[in-house]
Amino acid sequence: MDKLDIVKSKATVIFKDNIDTDILIPKNYLKSTKRTGFADALFAPWRYDETGKPIEDFPLNQTANQGNQILIAGENFGCGSSREHAAWALQDFGFKVVIAGSYSPIFYMNYLNNLKLPLILGRAEREALIEQNSEITVNLIDKTVTAGNLCFSFAIENVYREKLLKGQDGIEEILEYIDLIEEHERKYAK
Repeated sequence: MDKLDIVKSKATVIFKDNIDTDILIPKNYLKSTKRTGFADALFAPWRYDETGKPIEDFPLNQTANQGNQILIAGENFGCGSSREHAAWALQDFGFKVVIAGSYSPIFYMNYLNNLKLPLILGRAEREALIEQNSEITVNLIDKTVTAGNLCFSFAIENVYREKLLKGQDGIEEILEYIDLIEEHERKYAK
């Protein structure tokens, strides 16, 4: 899987609190268990009108935001139901980092487990990044977020930081120990 160490990008801003998974990807799009094919469904209730036409002023539909890898949001991001499809939709759209004030614990883990970074910054820091309106550098190695003359530190559990830096999901982590697992199975086989 892809390593995540430094992400440099402009940010897409949807600075609302309590963005739940029903907004991130509504239930009618949950017809696949593949991790791809969800980009067009991301934020569908806010992104399209009742006829399915894109709403021009919604951030994901604006030309200036195409290709951005960072999303800045409000508090309690990813609340609601525990669908992993929300993490997949963000990833499929191209977001590698979400910067919010807080997360639903289930979404937080789903996003990390898909080797993307749910970064926590305070409201003042997020507002300063939005006002700066320049390329943002998220450096997981140094645990910093910089833009122009701004520099903020962030916290992340070291075990997750290491997985992101290695590009190692849970299965790949287990496979590191395959020799020990097979030895144990041979030793205790009946």
